Amino acid sequence: MTTHRLENIRNFSIVAHIDHGKSTLADRLIQTTGALAERDMVEQVLDSMDIERERGITIKAQTVRLEYKAQDGQTYILNLMDTPGHVDFAYEVSRSLAACEGSLLVVDASQGVEAQTLANVYHALDAGHEIVPVLNKIDLPAAEPERVKEQIEDVIGIDASNAVEISAKTGLGIDLVLEAIVTRLPPPKGDAAAPLKALLVDSWYDAYLGVVVLVRVLDGTMKKHQKILMMGTDAHYDIDRIGVFRPKMVDVEGLGPGEVGFITAQIKQVADTRVGDTITDEKRPCVQALPGFKPAQPVVFCGLFPVDAAQFDDLRAAMARLRLNDASFSFEMESSAALGFGFRCGFLGLLHLEIIQERLEREFNLDLIATAPSVIYKILLRSGEEIDLHNPVDMPDPSRIELIKEPWIRATILTPDDYLGAVLKLCQDRRGIQIDLNYVGKRAMVTYDLPLNEVVFDFYDRLKSISKGYASFDYAITDYRDGDLVKMSILVNAEPVDALSMLVHRDRAETRGRVMVEKLKDLIPQHLFQIPIQAAIGGKIIARETVRAMRKDVTAKCYGGDATRKRKLLEKQKAGKKRMRQFGKVEIPQEAFIAALKMDS
Repeated sequence: MTTHRLENIRNFSIVAHIDHGKSTLADRLIQTTGALAERDMVEQVLDSMDIERERGITIKAQTVRLEYKAQDGQTYILNLMDTPGHVDFAYEVSRSLAACEGSLLVVDASQGVEAQTLANVYHALDAGHEIVPVLNKIDLPAAEPERVKEQIEDVIGIDASNAVEISAKTGLGIDLVLEAIVTRLPPPKGDAAAPLKALLVDSWYDAYLGVVVLVRVLDGTMKKHQKILMMGTDAHYDIDRIGVFRPKMVDVEGLGPGEVGFITAQIKQVADTRVGDTITDEKRPCVQALPGFKPAQPVVFCGLFPVDAAQFDDLRAAMARLRLNDASFSFEMESSAALGFGFRCGFLGLLHLEIIQERLEREFNLDLIATAPSVIYKILLRSGEEIDLHNPVDMPDPSRIELIKEPWIRATILTPDDYLGAVLKLCQDRRGIQIDLNYVGKRAMVTYDLPLNEVVFDFYDRLKSISKGYASFDYAITDYRDGDLVKMSILVNAEPVDALSMLVHRDRAETRGRVMVEKLKDLIPQHLFQIPIQAAIGGKIIARETVRAMRKDVTAKCYGGDATRKRKLLEKQKAGKKRMRQFGKVEIPQEAFIAALKMDS
């Protein structure tokens, strides 16, 4: 069995803001080292999902092993981890970084440092990485490498004087990147004679192989048919296959210290493999487990319901399959009077929600309705008990509540100076508290504390539209704070509609309620009787609109004769309408729900 010399291995990841060219750089590195034949080369090799391709974003972290013959004549093994850039997938980033010793920081030479650049660099520095700055898109006429280098030094505090200047699209400077990886990033440490200690970096389900586990070996060696123990779940397995990705899977004899590869061991479910777990030898276990990762905490919750109730079982099966590959997505069954049976799902953020919903609709041909997104509130009852509230419908009686706490975030927004006023106003309108404002070159960097509840609706879209797409945004949850929150219910014909109830701040309740009832008035079709639509807090109505009744002229057949004949018919109609209104069911079409749940302003 050949394990490689430690000093000839480099494990690195690429971190950058969205669209600064990570995946394109990964493509060029794969191409330059000849890992794939020209005919197999496609754009964004490592983005395997259709959605990743279409939206041009990376969702799942991917890995590939490259062999590179350096200028000093030695052959190096480079393990590249391509990581997502979007804030919702930060946990994917953190675990890829834990498997590496260094990072390439890619910054767009025309746009400079963005909010996610900062967030991802801080992740890398926390993981103790050596960082090599790379300026991409140097061939663009708008590129200003000198200014961006200064910016990197000012904002991040990393020496950028010897940043590598490249164009990933044209392939300019790629050999310089490879040399920088070999010369400026440290080799891994490890002891081949020690008991096996490996980090479980990721796992996914493959229809033919079962669960495939991505591992990074720290000490010891891993071989075929070795009996292993997962320390976190205390599960025992027998390794069937062991190999590496050169984007395609290639079997190897074994993996030594510092190497990254995959194993399969007849594991049935992804849920059995905890990301961040320590894998060790069953007979000769290592003394101490690795620290692992914090499990991904869902931040946003929303209900997903099938439009056609008959698809409920298909939806359950589809969710279970998605859950196989995405451990951060959680769901439980719930039922709603308006929408029937469905699931309450937890996500890491709005992009995560959108992607899961899109994958369910695409890959499994489902028609879905999503209810308004909500966050987790902590409710302290008078009895001293504290409960977590995921769904506004389950809110306990207000007389039992001592106080409600809501999650707050610390948001960093980078925006060109021209849009600063509009951005500050948006944050102010969303109950934000300004913490800091300073300048990074020509752009303002604003730090705000905001309630997450105000951000999940449409904050990101509004931010993009007021800044013409130039502002970038990154956030981290900080703490829970007391909030003056009330539950707003929507009543249609005096019946509460559970799918539309939401928790809002008392000061904003009236405006939110008014927008909601005005919207529903246009969406609910006319019936033969008039329908009141009301927004209420407890027993107090705060907004009302009425859908007018359809008129039918019952006196049409009356011509001539006494006026009492007409009055008799009108009275009869009035009594009928009154009775209908008491017993009549208001049909709210599905489109009305979907439109009402899209809160614009």
